[in-house]
Amino acid sequence: MPSGVPSIIDLNAELAKLTMFRGRTPQSTMADRKGSSARLASYRDGGLSVTKFAGKGHWEAHLAGDELIHVLDGTATLEIVCDDGPPQSFALRAGMIAVNPRGAWHRFQSSEGVTLMAATPFPSEVIELDVDDPRTVPRKPA
Repeated sequence: MPSGVPSIIDLNAELAKLTMFRGRTPQSTMADRKGSSARLASYRDGGLSVTKFAGKGHWEAHLAGDELIHVLDGTATLEIVCDDGPPQSFALRAGMIAVNPRGAWHRFQSSEGVTLMAATPFPSEVIELDVDDPRTVPRKPA
């Protein structure tokens, strides 16, 4: 049985360090988002992180497993490709959890601002274009 030191995280202290990134777009760079998100710890095959933003994120899909999202504060809309139809939208508010299935294209948008905690598996695929449906973007052959 493996043993080790647990990762103890003061979530309130970590959130207090962050600023709300307003005007997020699918093209926002890591430099643009600096100070609005933090990686808290490694978790399974990915990472545990928090972010504060208003605006629209990029489309992403996680290839190794499901992603767990916990809305800590504010509201957001989760857009996700669930089947062969158009992307579906789900309204999320503080206290709600969403599980994005492995490989499902999804993104978040928030007009007022949202604070999210995510357990995200790696690797991820990202589309940094503002398109209504990520399946319309030509993919490079693997």
